[in-house]
Amino acid sequence: MSGCGCDIEIKDQEQKKVLYWLLGINAVMFVVEMSVGLLADSTALIADSLDMLADAVVYGIGIYAVGKTIIHKANAAKISGYFQLILGLIILFDIARRSILGSDPESLLMMGMGFVALIANVICLLIIRKQKSGEVHMRASWIFSANDVIANMGVILAGVTVYLFDTRWPDLVIGLIVSIIVLRGAISILKDAKQELRNNSQSIGEAL
Repeated sequence: MSGCGCDIEIKDQEQKKVLYWLLGINAVMFVVEMSVGLLADSTALIADSLDMLADAVVYGIGIYAVGKTIIHKANAAKISGYFQLILGLIILFDIARRSILGSDPESLLMMGMGFVALIANVICLLIIRKQKSGEVHMRASWIFSANDVIANMGVILAGVTVYLFDTRWPDLVIGLIVSIIVLRGAISILKDAKQELRNNSQSIGEAL
């Protein structure tokens, strides 16, 4: 049946399935990584766990946006971007606090948890790879998943350098880098969402 909208419905269901998987993985990993991060006294792990939380929120908002209008999807992406921006600033505050008050990160826990998180995020990246050039809310999900893989490798590197040089500074540096990655991802999706809204406004104006 032509014009029945079946292809759109199938596409929406595919998007929801992908986002539910990503939401579940990131929500579980946030709880686990935050717990290990606090136990290991690691800025890098705590920063990465907050990044997982931001992603879980992104995917939850993305699920809401599936099947909605372009404006709804762009606004959902904007909310995701602003939330991630706030978490990036929280990470920066924690880094400043720990650099002043001190910390004693546990390198082996950092490396082990970083490796587990890396595996989880590679799985997320494989799940969403077909959506990386899709609609704005799905592009947001791809950006955040790709950023996570980079952040996880940084956490593992921090654990190795903390172990080799017996100093907390690599942990703080990687935490700072993770926060920059989070902030860059937030800015990127905010720009993408605003451009999508501008394009939509122009299309409506031309139609009128």
